[in-house]
Amino acid sequence: MVCPCHMIWLRYLIMKTTVEIDDALFVRVRKHARRTGQSMRSLVEEGLRRCLDADRPATGYRLPDLSVGEAGGANPLESLSWHDVRDQIYGGR
Repeated sequence: MVCPCHMIWLRYLIMKTTVEIDDALFVRVRKHARRTGQSMRSLVEEGLRRCLDADRPATGYRLPDLSVGEAGGANPLESLSWHDVRDQIYGGR
């Protein structure tokens, strides 16, 4: 048996609502739910989460720091010619 004080909290955690769904979409969702063993509720929740997650800004890719030399120091490759730099990059290949 659930304590009355917990029932108050449970009421705020679960919200029931009515959603009008196109008939053809409803049939597809119901078939998918049966095929996958999921409830229609879980499919609706998953769809809403995916929709909202798609609106989040993507985190940008951060390039790894592959700097040469010491931070703030002189560039050790600056005195080399392009051919020498290329040889440094490709290791004589």
